[in-house]
Amino acid sequence: MDDSSPQNAPGTAPQAPPGAAVTPLGQTVYLAADGFLDDLVAELGDVATVDGRLVFVDGPARPAAWAQNIWYDPVRIEFASIKGGAKALRGIQRNWALWSQRYHRRAALIQENLPHVSAKPVVFPSPLPTAPLGSWTLTDESTIIAAARCSSPFRNGEVTFVENRTAPPNRAYLKLWEALTLFGEQPGPGDRCLDLGACPGGWTWVLHELGASVVSVDKAPLDPAIAALPRVEIRQESAFGLKPATVGPVDWLCCDVICYPTRLLRLVKEWMDSGFAKRFICTLKFQAETDHETARAFAEIPGGRVLHLHHNKHELTWIWPAK
Repeated sequence: MDDSSPQNAPGTAPQAPPGAAVTPLGQTVYLAADGFLDDLVAELGDVATVDGRLVFVDGPARPAAWAQNIWYDPVRIEFASIKGGAKALRGIQRNWALWSQRYHRRAALIQENLPHVSAKPVVFPSPLPTAPLGSWTLTDESTIIAAARCSSPFRNGEVTFVENRTAPPNRAYLKLWEALTLFGEQPGPGDRCLDLGACPGGWTWVLHELGASVVSVDKAPLDPAIAALPRVEIRQESAFGLKPATVGPVDWLCCDVICYPTRLLRLVKEWMDSGFAKRFICTLKFQAETDHETARAFAEIPGGRVLHLHHNKHELTWIWPAK
C-alpha cells in the first residue's frame, strides 16, 4: 500500500472537499468479530447504536477484545454523487477498505474510484503493513461513515495467509501465525519455546519452522511427523502439572490448551511469578457461555492485550507483552 498522500492528524476533523460535508461523529465504531456481536455489546456496555456488525459508542475508543477492527475518530460524509463520495474519501487520505452492508453496488462503484489496495494473502512471516488504511461504509445513498485510522492494518481486520496445506497436522497453526504477525516479533534460532497443549503439533510446527527449539507438552501424542523434528523435546504430561522450575527459562510460552479460562489464568500467573517466561501467547477457550470476568482479568494484566483473532472461534488470544 502506498502511503504517499498526507492524512489528517489523529483527533482533528478532516477538511471537507467541495461538494461534500464532513462532520465528526464524536463516537467510536467497533466492527464485531463474525458471530460475536452479542459478546462485543456485552463487553462495551453502554452503546449508542448497533448497525449490522458495526457498534457505535459515544466518546473515545477503549479496548474491546471482541472487536475485529476499531474505527477511531469516525466522520459522517454527506455527498451528492459516486465520484463526489470517492473524492471526499481521497481528500482525507489515500487507502480505504470498504465495509459493505447495504447499497452494495453503489458502495462498490465508490470503492472502484479509489486507489487500489492489495488484498493478497500474507506470506508468513511478513512484517505488519505500515501504510494507513481507513475503513468506510454507506449508511444511505448519500451518507458515508468513515475513519482514517483503525486498530487493524488489515482490511476489516481480516488477516489471511498463503496456507501450507501439507506440513501442519491441523489448521490451528493459522492462529499462531496471526498472533505472531500482530505481535510484530517471531521466535528464531537460539530461542527456546514451550508449547502447552501441543497435540497434534500445529503450534510446535510453526515454532520449529521459525528455527526455535520447542518443548512440546501434552498428555496425548504428537503427530509422528512433528515428533520426529530435530529440535522438538516431547513431554507427554499435563500442562497443569508442569512446574516452571522443571522446564527452566523459555523465550516464548505458547498455550492452546482446551480448559476453562480460570484454570488458564492460574497457570499464567504461576509462570509470570516464576519469571521463567519472557513472552506469552495463550488462547482463552470458552465453554458454552463467554466468561467475560476472566477475559477482563487477563486484560488487566499490565502490559498485555486480549484480542479476537480472525482465525479464532469462540475464544480470545492473550498476548504479553503487547507492543
